[in-house]
Amino acid sequence: MLEEVRIQGLGVIDDAMLELSSGLTVVTGETGAGKTMVVTGLGLLFGGRADPQRVRPGAERAVVEGRLAVPADSRAAERVFEAGGELDDGVLILNRSVSAEGRSRATMGGRSAPVSQLAYLADDLVAVHGQSDQQRLLRPERQRSALDRYAGERLAGPLKSYTVAYRRHLQVATELEELTERARERAQEADVLRFGVEEITEAEPAPGEDAELLAEETRLAHADALRSAAQTAHEALTGDPAAEVQADVVGLLAAARAALTAVREHDTALASVADRLDEVSYVLSDAATELASYAESVEADPARLAAIQERRALLTQLSRKYGETTDAVLAWAEEAAKRLTELEGDDERIETLQTEEAELRNRLAELADELTRIRTEVAEEFGAAVTEELTALAMPHASVTVRVNTGTEFGPHGRDDIELLLSAHPSAPPLPLNKGASGGELSRVMLAIEVVFAGADPVPTFVFDEVDAGVGGKAAVEIGRRLARLARRAQVIVVTHLPQVAAFADAHLVVEKSNEGTVIASGVTRLDRAGRARELSRMLAGLEDSELGRAHAEELLTIAAADRPS
Repeated sequence: MLEEVRIQGLGVIDDAMLELSSGLTVVTGETGAGKTMVVTGLGLLFGGRADPQRVRPGAERAVVEGRLAVPADSRAAERVFEAGGELDDGVLILNRSVSAEGRSRATMGGRSAPVSQLAYLADDLVAVHGQSDQQRLLRPERQRSALDRYAGERLAGPLKSYTVAYRRHLQVATELEELTERARERAQEADVLRFGVEEITEAEPAPGEDAELLAEETRLAHADALRSAAQTAHEALTGDPAAEVQADVVGLLAAARAALTAVREHDTALASVADRLDEVSYVLSDAATELASYAESVEADPARLAAIQERRALLTQLSRKYGETTDAVLAWAEEAAKRLTELEGDDERIETLQTEEAELRNRLAELADELTRIRTEVAEEFGAAVTEELTALAMPHASVTVRVNTGTEFGPHGRDDIELLLSAHPSAPPLPLNKGASGGELSRVMLAIEVVFAGADPVPTFVFDEVDAGVGGKAAVEIGRRLARLARRAQVIVVTHLPQVAAFADAHLVVEKSNEGTVIASGVTRLDRAGRARELSRMLAGLEDSELGRAHAEELLTIAAADRPS
C-alpha cells in the first residue's frame, strides 16, 4: 500500500506531499492545479515513460519518491531482495528522477535499478490508469490482454508452453527460409571451393616446398660457377698439383707453424700464437676437405632444372589463387574442405529443419486450439462478470460480450483475436467498443473490468485518473459507490472532478493552485469534514461559500456515508 508520495518539479507542481491511507482516497482541485500530475508522478514511480517536457520550467529535474508498505514475505519483497534492495521495517522506498535533458534514474530499496525493474515490480503493487487507458482499451491487443489476465492460471501454463514452441518455430522457420533462399549462392560457393580443393589435391604441394625448390633451382642454375669457385678456393688452400711452384695457404701455414714450434718453449707469448696457428690449421684443413667434396657433388643437370622450374610454375599458379606461400595454400585447402562439409551438410540440415518445422507447426496447432478453448470458456465468464459490474454502475440494461475470433496464422499469443462488444440496451446489437460506447460508457466499462480484475488478480493499490470522464448524475453516484466497494479490498486513489464520486472518499486531498499558477509545497491538503463540504460545494456550484452548494454538499456526504459499504 502507498503511504506517502512526494512530487517535485513535475509539470505545474513545484513541491507537493501526498499522505495516503487505506480505503478510497480522492484527489480534487481546480483545472490546471496539477491533479493529473499526481497520476503522472505515480506512473513515473512505477516505470512509466519519462518525458522531459513534463519537467517543470526552471527545474533541473522532476523527482518522485514513494513510500510503500510491503510485507516481507510478499512476491514484491522477493523481487526487491533479488535486485539487491532492502526494506526498512516493512517499508519500501522508490525514487524516480527525470532530468530536463531526458536522463532518467531510479532507485529501489536504496539500490540503483533499471526503470524496467520498477515496471516489473509494479505488477505486484499497483495498477495505474490514466485518461489514455480508455483509448487503449479499444485496441484488440489490449482486449486480448484483458481476457488473458482474467483467465489467470488456467491460461498461464498453456500460454507459456505455446510461447516456447512459437519462439522455437520462429527460429526454425527463419533458418529454413534463409537456407532455402541461399541455396543457389551456396551451390556456387561449393563449386568454387570444390574446384580449388581438387586443384590443390592434384598438385600435392608439401609444406615449405616452394622455398626448398627455389634454393635447389638457384644451385642448379649456377652449378658451373659454384663448382669453379669451390675448386679455386680448394687450390688456394691446398695448392695446384699441376703447378711448378706451390704457394698454397696450407703450405705457408705449415711453414709458419714449424718456425714457431722450434722456439715456442722460449716465450709463452709466442707459444700462444703457435697454438692459434694450430687451430687455424685444423679449420683450414676441414674447409679444404669440404670444398673438395662440394666441387665433386655439384653437377649441371638441365633435366632436373627444367623439372624444378615447371614445378615452381605450378606452385606459383596456386599461390596466386589461394595464398602467397605453399603453407598458405595448404591452409586455404583445409579451411575450404571444412566449409565444403558445412555447405554439403546444408541439404541434410534443410531436411532436418523441415521435419522439425512440421512437428512444431502441429504442436503449435494443438496448443493454439487449447488456448482458444480456454479463452472461449473464460470469455463467457468475463463478459458476464463485467456485465454484472455495469449494472452496479448505472448501466442496468447494458451487457458486454467477448468474441473470440480464431484465425489461421500463428501469432505470439496464439491464433485468437479478442473483441469486446457492448450492447447499451437489450434491443441494441452488440457493437465493438469503438462503435458502441460513448465516452462515459467507455469509462464505466473500463472501471467494471478493473473491478473484475480486483477479484480475479488483485493488486494492493488502484490509481484512476478521471475514470468518471463523460459521466454525470446518477451514473456518477454509482461510480462513487462502486469505487468505495473496490476500496474495501484494496487501496484506491482517484483523481476526479465529480462531487458525487468525491463524496464517497475515506480521505479527500485537494490540490491548491497559487496565484502564480504553480503548486507550492503545502499545495496538497488533506481535508476535514468542513473542508470537504467547502470543496464539494465548489465542485457543485463553483462557489465555496454558496449556502445552497454547501447544503447540497452536506447532503452528498451524508448519503455517501450512509451508503458506504461496511
